[in-house]
Amino acid sequence: MNQRANPRLKVAVIGAGVFGGYHANKCAAHPRVEFMGVYDPDIERAKIQAEKHGVKAFDNFQSMLAQTEAVVIASPADTHGAMALTALEFGKHCLIEKPVASTLREAARVVQLAKEKKLVVQVGHQERFVAKAIGLDKLPQSPLNIVSQRMGKFSERGTDVSVSLDLMTHDLDLVLMLMSGLPLEVRGETRSEKSDNPDFARAQLRFENGTAALTASRLEDDFTRTMNITYPSGTVNIDFNAKTLTHNTPFELNPDFGEDPSAKDSLGAASNAFIEAVLDGKPVPVTAEDGFNALKLALCIDGEETWEKEES
Repeated sequence: MNQRANPRLKVAVIGAGVFGGYHANKCAAHPRVEFMGVYDPDIERAKIQAEKHGVKAFDNFQSMLAQTEAVVIASPADTHGAMALTALEFGKHCLIEKPVASTLREAARVVQLAKEKKLVVQVGHQERFVAKAIGLDKLPQSPLNIVSQRMGKFSERGTDVSVSLDLMTHDLDLVLMLMSGLPLEVRGETRSEKSDNPDFARAQLRFENGTAALTASRLEDDFTRTMNITYPSGTVNIDFNAKTLTHNTPFELNPDFGEDPSAKDSLGAASNAFIEAVLDGKPVPVTAEDGFNALKLALCIDGEETWEKEES
């Protein structure tokens, strides 16, 4: 994609909830965005966000799409796929909050449409920007083992999907990035306590040259976001909440990654990357295919799909 003459991108935000509000703030503040408005089927919710930024509130989806070049999809997770497919059919670039969709059929169609129509699709796995701020994307070794924990308190928000799709998906995407490939075997166990979908999940992934053990829960008294990565030359320990790093490897990692702009504001970094991908033709940091792979792993962990590597 060639760099455009027009330096500003017409963007609308889909969803006027908490994350929609975060994205609306980013769109309003970005110098290369012409913020067109906020869509929500509840027009009163849309008006609250729209009035804050002096933009239009939409409750008609197609009317909103007609006035934009790109959309940020921050609606409830189980609507992501349908919203993205409609937007892509209308020729709009999409920044889709994780998960890319809630079914593999929808996710596969998102991947297909993005390719057919040559549209930018980026998925909101923001932890990748934190990992890059640490320097994990440039290491000369692959992990032997990864152990992650992503635990939180219960909230109704996010329970439209399983904890695997709501929380563990961040770590699934990171594991795929760090391992530079798909697993050979996936095992998972889940349980539901406070919602109709799994609120606790544990996964074991086996790769060609390593393993990963992941735990996610929304049933805890406190918040935990940690990842321990064992390399042939040592171990890296990350606390994503405290933004701290310890390691005994020979690698040049950034112990002050919390001060890096892309880790300090990973949502802003993701938004900027999306805008640059559309306007300047820069590489998409988290592609629709990446989103598909993280989704498939999550659904396998939940027992809704079976893992066969060659299918992905």
